[in-house]
Amino acid sequence: MSDIQKRDQLIKQWIKETAEMIEEAKEKSLEVEEKSARNDLVTNMDKKIEEVLTDKIRSHFPDDRICGEEGFGDNLEDLKGTVWFIDPIDGTLNFVLQQENFAVMIAVYEEGKGVQGYIYNVTEEKLYHAIKGQGVFCNGQPVSAPDNKSLSDGLMATNSQLMTQDAFSDYRKIAGRSMGVRMLGSAGLEVTELIKGNIMAYVATKLSPWDIAPGKIMLEEFGFKISNFSGEPVDLLKTNQTIFATPSAYNEIVTTNFK
Repeated sequence: MSDIQKRDQLIKQWIKETAEMIEEAKEKSLEVEEKSARNDLVTNMDKKIEEVLTDKIRSHFPDDRICGEEGFGDNLEDLKGTVWFIDPIDGTLNFVLQQENFAVMIAVYEEGKGVQGYIYNVTEEKLYHAIKGQGVFCNGQPVSAPDNKSLSDGLMATNSQLMTQDAFSDYRKIAGRSMGVRMLGSAGLEVTELIKGNIMAYVATKLSPWDIAPGKIMLEEFGFKISNFSGEPVDLLKTNQTIFATPSAYNEIVTTNFK
């Protein structure tokens, strides 16, 4: 069994176990804390899941390094070797306030290149995953690449900051080019909307490496474009203003006159 196959089997099993933990937690009182702001929350489950996943990775792959949202991983200064990205609950605000519309996300990169990506929609029990060069799958079934539609022929998604903060007011011109704007509050679930062809672009003002890494692998299987707002490659060692889009939609976005 190759390293990739071994990891694939383990990751799918770990995600199943993680989902069971989350479902059990719904029946209990969550411990909720603020991080940087009142809408930037972390729960005891975010921490517990990341701790469990980190322990499993270190047990099976002791030479690998980990980039995780809640601080159980390593302090990375480069992406050499094998690096895991973990987002234990992507969409924590949704988890706390809605108990739906959130995901568990894991990605594996080797020498800075994406190899395996996983996004599990906990509410719908749908696991999207990709292994580089092998396509994209949902619950084990292959997913066909969506049509390369332009932004003007479809919907786009964004995060609340683009719509509410004056610093990004110019970027609302992008929204004006689309047929409408949607907002789920989970980067991972927005990626699955792109995979399904429900939206043509996802534009977010502040995504962390663990928000980007899994979806980047999947979307690149379909030839989507991923970059920061200036058109440069995203940096998986820091937060990014990020564009995910079909090639046609991406061209519309980057040619928008923001002045």
